[in-house]
Amino acid sequence: MACMRSRVRIPLGPLEGSDNGYSTALEKRRSQGHVSSNLTPSAFITKRPMIEFFLIFAFSLFLVVKGATLATKYSAKLAESFHVSKYIVGFIVVTFVSILPETLISISSAIKGIPEFGLGTLFGSNVADLTLIFAILIIYAGRGIKIKSRVLKDVGLYPSFLLLPLLFGLNGHYSRIEGAALIISGAIFYYMVFKNGAGISAKLHNGGDKYKNLFFLFFAMALLLVGSHLTVTSATVLANALNIAPILVGMLVVSLGTTMPELFYSLKSVKKTDDELAIGDILGTVLADATIVVGILAFINPFSFPIGIVYVTGAFMIVASLVLLKFMHSGRVITKKEGYMLLAFWVVYVVVELLANG
Repeated sequence: MACMRSRVRIPLGPLEGSDNGYSTALEKRRSQGHVSSNLTPSAFITKRPMIEFFLIFAFSLFLVVKGATLATKYSAKLAESFHVSKYIVGFIVVTFVSILPETLISISSAIKGIPEFGLGTLFGSNVADLTLIFAILIIYAGRGIKIKSRVLKDVGLYPSFLLLPLLFGLNGHYSRIEGAALIISGAIFYYMVFKNGAGISAKLHNGGDKYKNLFFLFFAMALLLVGSHLTVTSATVLANALNIAPILVGMLVVSLGTTMPELFYSLKSVKKTDDELAIGDILGTVLADATIVVGILAFINPFSFPIGIVYVTGAFMIVASLVLLKFMHSGRVITKKEGYMLLAFWVVYVVVELLANG
């Protein structure tokens, strides 16, 4: 029997590394008497050493972070070469490149039959952006982040837009109609932003060679495609091997990796005292994730998900946006003290997620 166990390999089925994909095959082999009843699906994931799981997962995240960072850099240069204002570059152009990692990861997870992994990554990265990333910027700058009146005007209805995906998801399901509504709401918000910033003259340096920037942008997107696929696959297998919920990996690990583009871009902006660019990129990324990306996923393929994502992760996302906007309106500066408070808020979020999903 020991020899038989070492040779049996159950096909993983449609979802690599997921119990749903190989548990049915396992039960079939058990009923035929080929497999002992005390064996679990995780025993058949792979016989590779655990270190290989971590290396593959780390390499996958590296591809995502590197691809997203390059895409952010060269998309901004490409926009600058067309003399687009820095306000539009920060709030719209860089934003839509910054959301590529979580978008591709979410699409990949939906195709593999685990849309909750992608949704958890989206909401988890939003919480990190609204709290942890702002805290890092303030600590790095050693000063408060200045808020201009134009930014306050654009984000006046910000929490209302973020609330839409939570209201639609109260039943644990996103329909195609709800997906279309989220896409339209996101488009309305960005139209308002574009309208407010279209008349502002550009103050950015020329982006250089357009074709070179375009080439590196497509190269970066190719890295993102490969990295996002490998991230979902390796994270799912790793989570099963460690007997933890894949959604927890998405919320707390993968989500942090997807925030790197806006973090690096914002750090450079803050260093140049372009606080407006940093704020625009982060806030724009969060809203695009919550409306347009979730909407695209639901419109392409309506899906169900654990309701806890809305009640826990989604609730933290809304509260974080309200706290951040409160800080932004208080003297139009996010102070160092408030930065540390945002950091503490993110730590509380991580603890709650661990307790809820651990």
